[in-house]
Amino acid sequence: MRAILTYHSVDPSGSVISVDEPTLRRHAEWLAASPAAIVSVSELLDMPDDRDALAIVFDDAFENFGTVAWPILRDLGLPVTVFVVTGQVGKTNAWGGREQAGLPTLPLLDWTALGSLADEGVELGSHTRSHPHLDRLEESRIIDEIEGAAEDIRAELGTRPGGFAYPYGDLDERAVAVASTVHDWACTADLNTLSGDLSMHRLPRLDAFYYRRPGQLEAWGTGTFRARLSLRRTAREARQWVAGRKPA
Repeated sequence: MRAILTYHSVDPSGSVISVDEPTLRRHAEWLAASPAAIVSVSELLDMPDDRDALAIVFDDAFENFGTVAWPILRDLGLPVTVFVVTGQVGKTNAWGGREQAGLPTLPLLDWTALGSLADEGVELGSHTRSHPHLDRLEESRIIDEIEGAAEDIRAELGTRPGGFAYPYGDLDERAVAVASTVHDWACTADLNTLSGDLSMHRLPRLDAFYYRRPGQLEAWGTGTFRARLSLRRTAREARQWVAGRKPA
């Protein structure tokens, strides 16, 4: 079984984008000792379905990734990709200048810190310029958000990002088409493992928030793990349909 495991912020708020430091440390220690290979996303995509492997990614590039998460992952030798919102670098996750109900407003890494992390081996991916709902934008804005963010990272750090993550998991055919011309691969918020004939620009992920309790992530690969994932995925898709939005 192969999967991309997604985190956002490491903080004690209990929000849907958060795991606390003890949980992250427990996850990381299990991952480092598990029989599953912990690899980059690119390596994961080259593996056959029968390989047991995970890739770790962090959305938004919170400052706490550099101060809390990376020291833990680095010391355990775990590779990671961080998706950067280039227009918010050094600011906060108040996207569009608006705080989000139920979510903590926290500082994001600046370019100097991102450059240092890249030098230490962190792979940097793109997460657009302003973290919009791409499926609600005109095509010219979609192009600017995706192509522009990749160019921002290249201009600031000298490397064009291979990976991309759609903010909120919101996408349509236009966004996928643009991402396909700019990036080698792109992640959605579809809750699933990697298998079968995948689109490289519609990759599903597992949200670490759903595996906070001891034993949940550690059940990786078991029938219990698969059954729980199926139930969670079905429930999420039902909520999306009720809200009038087809699952990505």
